[in-house]
Amino acid sequence: MTRGLSNHLVVFAKTPRLGRIKTRLGRDIGAVAAWAFYRLTLSSVLRRLGADRGGDRRWRCWLAVTPDSDIHLRNTWPGGWWRVNQGEGDLGARMGRLARALPPGPVVIVGADVPAIRRHHIAAAFKALGRHDAVFGPAADGGYWLVGLRRRPRFADVFAGVRWSTEHALSDTVENLDPGHTHALLETLEDVDGGEAYAKWKKGRRGRP
Repeated sequence: MTRGLSNHLVVFAKTPRLGRIKTRLGRDIGAVAAWAFYRLTLSSVLRRLGADRGGDRRWRCWLAVTPDSDIHLRNTWPGGWWRVNQGEGDLGARMGRLARALPPGPVVIVGADVPAIRRHHIAAAFKALGRHDAVFGPAADGGYWLVGLRRRPRFADVFAGVRWSTEHALSDTVENLDPGHTHALLETLEDVDGGEAYAKWKKGRRGRP
């Protein structure tokens, strides 16, 4: 880690309320099953990524919550995470505003609904930001499950005009990088947004304790 700077990991999360999360998945598998999936994945992702603490802590953990009014809910959010509001606007506006506002240091942002995320992915992203201005974790649908920005020597908002929830999301964001800026790509992971992806995820869980 560069002296005087911190690595910042931000997880974007929605309050797990029945019928208000993973609605596209809910249309395929039912609202209750989608709610149960999100609760399980949210808990697992936060436990795994937040566990990288201790004497050799490699990143500071931030939990970006929506709706904003739920930031102080008891028995919903785990300890050990600095909680912040996502605020208003589309996904790009919320990510850009938060990435600009955090203390100095590289920022990596992930969602809470990608069950395959592990600590080594986050470590690889911060390592890539030692050599590149941005890093992305591509998703199979043309979006991305991780975005990281070095934010030096200045912050560049790469999220403006991105066609979110389309196959163009990653390419639009990359095109927003300043000329001469470089980016790295991590491995492709799948976010579970539909019934087919959910069935694949569920099949992969069989036999696990």
